Amino acid sequence: MTGVRVLRIASAVETLSLAVLFTNLFTVHAEVITRVTGPVHGLCYVTVIGAASMIPSSPGVRLRALIPGIGGLLALRRLRSAPAPAVQKG
Repeated sequence: MTGVRVLRIASAVETLSLAVLFTNLFTVHAEVITRVTGPVHGLCYVTVIGAASMIPSSPGVRLRALIPGIGGLLALRRLRSAPAPAVQKG
């Protein structure tokens, strides 16, 4: 699995889990939802940071990945708009 694919999946799950956490907070505030979704969100956040740091790209991608909740989506957007860096042989 490539780093970009991991970043794409982890950022989608991270954003979805954040939406679930906020929806739960502002509606029923069920503790079981928080207990399950919180660690999932945290794991996806760390995965987004790790995947973004492994992709050969500009530093802007890595910095955007540090933003909780939407950083992965912003990093993917930056990856699509920025040209790929040249790979050095040696």
